[in-house]
Amino acid sequence: MKLTALIVEDEPLAARRLADLLARQPAPLEVVGTAESVAQAVQQLLAGPLPDVLFLDIHLADGLSFEIFEQVPVRCPVIFTTAYDQYALQAFKVNSVDYLLKPIDANELAAALAKLRARLPAVAPTPAAAAPAFDPALLTQLMQQMQLAAPPAASYKSQFVVRVGEHLKVVPVEQIAYFFSLEKATFLQTAEGRKFVVDYTMDQLETLLDPRQFFRLNRAYLARQAAIHDIIHYTNSRLQTVLKPPAPDAQVLVSREKVNVFKSWLDR
Repeated sequence: MKLTALIVEDEPLAARRLADLLARQPAPLEVVGTAESVAQAVQQLLAGPLPDVLFLDIHLADGLSFEIFEQVPVRCPVIFTTAYDQYALQAFKVNSVDYLLKPIDANELAAALAKLRARLPAVAPTPAAAAPAFDPALLTQLMQQMQLAAPPAASYKSQFVVRVGEHLKVVPVEQIAYFFSLEKATFLQTAEGRKFVVDYTMDQLETLLDPRQFFRLNRAYLARQAAIHDIIHYTNSRLQTVLKPPAPDAQVLVSREKVNVFKSWLDR
């Protein structure tokens, strides 16, 4: 059964990355819309049709996402995406299937989707049958608590530990130009031209690094903006990037489906 999703997130890069992760699932979800605010989310939910699952950030551009439930009946399961781990257990009670702490991990997302599919009936005319109404009293309590809390800073890796012979070396993120995969290994390339093997996959690195600084150009390259020396129009609406230091591959192309997101990332 192919599921549909509505993403409510006020950070465009985070919304695009979540949509990309959903598209890469073994059973991809169809993103039927995105909203950056309470007002936009209410408008889309009222317009219908109701999605199978709602991915919901807590703090939005115009208020707390809990306000959505006061304005429109939400009968589909919810997966919260938030950095507020201290409130996650309470949010979980608000009929959510799960909650995902930012930055979202691909494996945790897959586990949440598996829980969602297990919860849905084998045959259901609408997703509404799978979700009871939200508790207004609990929503009010959560809103009061969230309004008193200051937004936490997202936590991303600030350095990597690599092996150099029998020694360990710490490489600050500021010294990294890009990461690349080659022959089933993942390498860290510094701006000074040194490269080291790291014990992370490219998918893992994408969740560990600040998306404002690093972009996943394609399956094999994840680059810092400062390392992108030139961008050239290529065939089939793709883009070719020239990295500095030079990349092992002669051509580092931006995947066609990522071109628009890449342009938005550069123009933020």
